[in-house]
Amino acid sequence: MSVKPPSTSEFARIVSVMQRLLAPDGCPWDREQTLASLKRYAVEEAFEVCDAIDGLGDDAKRAITGAGEVTRRANDPAVAHHREELGDLLLQVVFQSELARAFGWFGIGHVVHDICEKLERRHPHVFAGEQVGGSAEVIANWEKLKLAEKAGRKTLDGIPKGMPALLYALRMGDKASRVGFDWPDASGPRARIDEELAEFDAAVASGDREAMTDELGDVLFSVVNTARKHGLDPEDALARTNRRFAARFGHVEALAKEDGRSIDAHTEEELEAYWQRAKADERARR
Repeated sequence: MSVKPPSTSEFARIVSVMQRLLAPDGCPWDREQTLASLKRYAVEEAFEVCDAIDGLGDDAKRAITGAGEVTRRANDPAVAHHREELGDLLLQVVFQSELARAFGWFGIGHVVHDICEKLERRHPHVFAGEQVGGSAEVIANWEKLKLAEKAGRKTLDGIPKGMPALLYALRMGDKASRVGFDWPDASGPRARIDEELAEFDAAVASGDREAMTDELGDVLFSVVNTARKHGLDPEDALARTNRRFAARFGHVEALAKEDGRSIDAHTEEELEAYWQRAKADERARR
């Protein structure tokens, strides 16, 4: 089922609403905000969009080119939640753009114009008649065009410094790979995991905490690159493990409560037994 694009008046409406909120007789809280104070909300809203995507289940993994139809419909609560969170994220873009306009820097129209120009410029195979052999070549061309546009910048420049460390490592690996600096396959970084673990163990034996920290970082970096070579997202993988642990630990706490004792009053063997029961119950629910 196709969804008709909204009229441009809807986009104009959010800009108008934001301008009204920032007017002299608008909202005191909005008028007190700064670009710096909005940083946390931009990050929070981006993560809330990601959480909403997770709530879409397998539908979130379907591409336009994928076979079959999505299982959810427009009135599904998870779809509605995703829609709501995207609106909250869009608000952050409009909010910051309106502050910038008040400073005489740029407005939302400039933001939209610039991204349209960039998309057309970096997709010559769509807008300029160039031929490409597939998505891998598209990505390689994108990096070449990006470097040409930003002469003097290095390959790894432009990765947000505030990005979570696992994602930062993943982006560095992606960018280095696009200019040919990479292992041929996943066996390369996988072998590095064993090497780095041995070096970490040696650092632990030495008691040198600085060395331990460095070597642990090398282990994690190798794990990230192994994930990348397998086409996996290490941040998503760790988030899924976190959710599983939280669910299982909650089950352990419930079992301990049923036993009439606080969780810290149980032995290690008892807690391990509860943990195994939690895992078994989880598998049974799948």
